[in-house]
Amino acid sequence: MSGDDPIIGKLGTVTHPIVAGRPGEVVVHIRGGTETYIAYSDTDLPAQSEVLVVGQRSARTLEVTPFEA
Repeated sequence: MSGDDPIIGKLGTVTHPIVAGRPGEVVVHIRGGTETYIAYSDTDLPAQSEVLVVGQRSARTLEVTPFEA
């Protein structure tokens, strides 16, 4: 992760459903492209849900929350 473009605060899209407390997958628009991450949430999130990145467990694992515009 580059300190120039932090992942926390970015929006993403769930690509593999997230069950609360179990990993799923999200795609985040970052650094001029998209990157795929493992993601955890406190709530169930179906595929195609928009999410906000609220934490980072490791370089490839994030914590997300539902995002509604």
